[in-house]
Amino acid sequence: MKKIALEEHFGATDPNIVQQSEEHFTPQAWPGRRAELLDIHEARLKQMDELEIEKVILSLLAPGIQSLYDRTQAVDWAQRLNDYAADQVGANPDRFESFAALPMQDPDRATEELERSVNDLGLVGALINGFSQVDDEDTVVYLDDPRYAEFWATVAELDVPVYLHPRDPLASKSPQYDGHPWLYGSSWAFSVETGTHALRLMGSGLFDRHPNLTIILGHLGELLPYNIWRTDHRLAVAPRGLDVEHSFGHYLRTNFYLTTSGNFRTPTLLNAIQEVGADRIMFSADYPFESMEEAATWFDRVELNDRDKHKIAAGNAQRLFGLSPVEARAPRSPQYTGR
Repeated sequence: MKKIALEEHFGATDPNIVQQSEEHFTPQAWPGRRAELLDIHEARLKQMDELEIEKVILSLLAPGIQSLYDRTQAVDWAQRLNDYAADQVGANPDRFESFAALPMQDPDRATEELERSVNDLGLVGALINGFSQVDDEDTVVYLDDPRYAEFWATVAELDVPVYLHPRDPLASKSPQYDGHPWLYGSSWAFSVETGTHALRLMGSGLFDRHPNLTIILGHLGELLPYNIWRTDHRLAVAPRGLDVEHSFGHYLRTNFYLTTSGNFRTPTLLNAIQEVGADRIMFSADYPFESMEEAATWFDRVELNDRDKHKIAAGNAQRLFGLSPVEARAPRSPQYTGR
């Protein structure tokens, strides 16, 4: 089945940001994964061909720009990496698009970079790796902070989605994980951190101010679809100062899309469909942190009605990003030979 994937990461050696991902792999696995992060047009494209992944929306690895607490460095690296991403897309636009990386340490420059990336570079939105460290390593700022009011107004005006991607909480602020390092990363902390961040956005009134905003969550919703009823149920009893126009379940179903990245579990997918609907779910792999082959093989075998399966495979992404139908493209693009 032809598919579009949109949580598919890349790294770069100039600037040398690829080393951020080393901690997520064993020493034995890292050299191969590093090569996969740096490759766009060779082994990655070959796998896409084999697995009928007709288009990929690239995104920078995590924590990416969000961990560069020096504002000047964050702005410089974001610009350079977005230029690089646009070059990769330009080399094979039939098969690739890209999200922008943004220097949220400086809200004004982040807003300018989003506008440049969308209007000048042709990128399809932004992927933000959770909170940003600002001015020093221990100062964290979440996206519901009032300093981002103009940024969100610009996102709404441009009408592009923002992918809220995980990162680990800072160890200095997470005593609940002390002595249990296995709780960090994609096994647990990523989902708790990102799901909580999404709830902060809902509770801030952001979607009341900008009802057309679209946020994408990976990993089938970062635990939210499976607990959103209870969150709303208890807030109805004890709102604790919450002042928003709708339930959190409403925002999840109206302002969020979910992807299958790194969560290849059929009962979990079915639960997400029941909660948010098949129109709000999109296929993804989370390459190279997850196996593209495992993601595609699992999804191709999932038993769903054809209409919903095609929506999740590609149709919803086509609609959200304004992409041409994958069926209209030639079966294979010419092999990239460099520029």
